[in-house]
Amino acid sequence: MQINVFSIEKKRDFQKEIEEFIKKSKPFANVKDITLYSNKLSKTKNPQKEYTNIFEKYTNSGKNIILTPDGKLIDSYEFAKLLNENQINFFIGGAYGFEEVFKKKGINISLSLLTMSHKVAKLVLFEQIYRALTIKNNHPYHK
Repeated sequence: MQINVFSIEKKRDFQKEIEEFIKKSKPFANVKDITLYSNKLSKTKNPQKEYTNIFEKYTNSGKNIILTPDGKLIDSYEFAKLLNENQINFFIGGAYGFEEVFKKKGINISLSLLTMSHKVAKLVLFEQIYRALTIKNNHPYHK
C-alpha cells in the first residue's frame, strides 16, 4: 500500500515526529511526506486556486482524501476503513482552504471541530495514519 501526504508548506515543522510515524508505518505501508510550495502563493490574490493548481496533477490515481474543516468527522476506526486501496493520497492545504472544485476530487474529512494550523493537522494526520494501519493489522498500538 502506498500512502502519500501532500501539503503546502514553506517551513517544515514537527519533522522528527512525522519521520518517526513514517518509520513505524513501514511494516504496513509505504508512507510519504510530500511537501509542495509555489512562490506564486505569496503573490496571488486567490490562494485557493493556487492550491488547486499545485495539487491537481496528484489527484489522477488512487483514492483522494482531502482534509477540510467542513469535511466529515470520523473516528479512528472509520478512518482505518478509508485505507482500502493500493494508493491513498491525502491533501492538506494552507490557511485559505480548498476551492469547492478541488474538494469534489475526493472524500472530504475533518480531523477535529477545533481549528488547528495545517502543520499541527499534518502531525495529527501522520499519527492517525499509523493508528489506522495498526487497527487494520491488529497491532496493539491503537488500544
